Amino acid sequence: MKTGIHPEGYRLVAFKDMSNDHIFITRSCAKTRETLEHEGVEYPLIKLEISNTSHPFYTGKMKLVDTAGRVDKFRNRYKNIKK
Repeated sequence: MKTGIHPEGYRLVAFKDMSNDHIFITRSCAKTRETLEHEGVEYPLIKLEISNTSHPFYTGKMKLVDTAGRVDKFRNRYKNIKK
């Protein structure tokens, strides 16, 4: 492998799907402010809105995910447009 091409701070990080509380550990260099203790080890925490355990493509279930009222804003904006 080439030297000097990988980012600094590459470490194990906990990713948490906030819609179903699924946690998985993988490597990342993303900056975090929070930590999470998982199985007795403390990891930097990155919160996700959707992961493979909650995305309709992987689950086969249609689920409306409304983050910060975006769906309502969209519906209000286009409710008066005729088909």
